[in-house]
Amino acid sequence: MRESTDHAVVDPGEMRRVLGHFASGVTIVTGFDAGEPVGFACQSFTSVSLDPPLVLFCPAHTSSTWPRIQPSDSFAVNVLAADQIELCKRFATSGGDKFDGTDWTPTQWGPSLDGVLATVSCDIEQVHAAGDHDVVIGRVRELVTHRDSGPLLFWKGQFGQTWD
Repeated sequence: MRESTDHAVVDPGEMRRVLGHFASGVTIVTGFDAGEPVGFACQSFTSVSLDPPLVLFCPAHTSSTWPRIQPSDSFAVNVLAADQIELCKRFATSGGDKFDGTDWTPTQWGPSLDGVLATVSCDIEQVHAAGDHDVVIGRVRELVTHRDSGPLLFWKGQFGQTWD
């Protein structure tokens, strides 16, 4: 492994611009806090391992929702469809009752949102601090496909399905 040097500074704005060229799917991570449903929009989600079945997501240290989910030791990841931009925006903002007017079904891991493409339900396996985010590794306990449709994608700061 190469040693880190202080003289190679990467501008955060340039990193966001360049890495924005990598399209990602969009999810809503949900859980419960004292029986209350909580959740946040998250695009940093990926599969880690098939055996054992592991996934990860990366919440920012500034998140007010992740600290409410973490003590439950479980979470659900809801994979959004292309027609769910408004739902994503609701869960991407701070404050307010994000579940008001949102249909969902409780599971032992967290709310499964109605109309999403899939729900991946997990127990928290590990949490690692990494810069200004945590890396949360979850052991998959249940997988549900709800519908077959195009995914909501995020690319170069925009939501969409295809670009010119």
